[in-house]
Amino acid sequence: MNKAQLVEAIADKVGGRQAAADAVDAVLDAIVRATVSGDRVSVTGFGSFEKVERPARYARNPQTGERVRVKKTSVPRFRAGQGFKDLVSGAKKLPRGGEVAVKKAPKGSLSGGPSTTARTTTKKAAAKQATSARKTAAKKTTAAKKTAAKTTAAKKSTTKKAAAKKATAKKAPAKKATAKKTPGKKTAARKTSAKRAAAR
Repeated sequence: MNKAQLVEAIADKVGGRQAAADAVDAVLDAIVRATVSGDRVSVTGFGSFEKVERPARYARNPQTGERVRVKKTSVPRFRAGQGFKDLVSGAKKLPRGGEVAVKKAPKGSLSGGPSTTARTTTKKAAAKQATSARKTAAKKTTAAKKTAAKTTAAKKSTTKKAAAKKATAKKAPAKKATAKKTPGKKTAARKTSAKRAAAR
């Protein structure tokens, strides 16, 4: 079934071929625009359309077998809903004639409530706030760790300097004692030489 056949299939239900063509164009345009902007379009019982990011990768050229680098890109993805899957697999039977195969929207969902775009915007804003809060917490933790490391290093260096000063202080009196002993030895040597001179 192509687009023209789709328009013909719904023309009787919508009230004419032109109205059906306008409705199909409007639905497809809305789905494409929302998907391109990054919103997820979900139709209950039918499926969902979404934009998916594909990272850069290597692929093989099927004709030459040569390895080729494929750039990062975005692609649309459609996932069939459970109701659609059940109908295709035969687990459920298609409804007869005038009944709709896809579940109808619940009462009150088509009027009032926020649009899909508004809900998506709210979710994105909440996600951004959560991410920024996580980043701030991570920065604070890193800063606290750095400060703790600096404090520990400062304490270690202070302890080392204090130990070095104590060691120097202990060594200094020993030098003074040595200096005092040295004159004593000289005096003893003078006395001995004086005694020898007197004995002669």
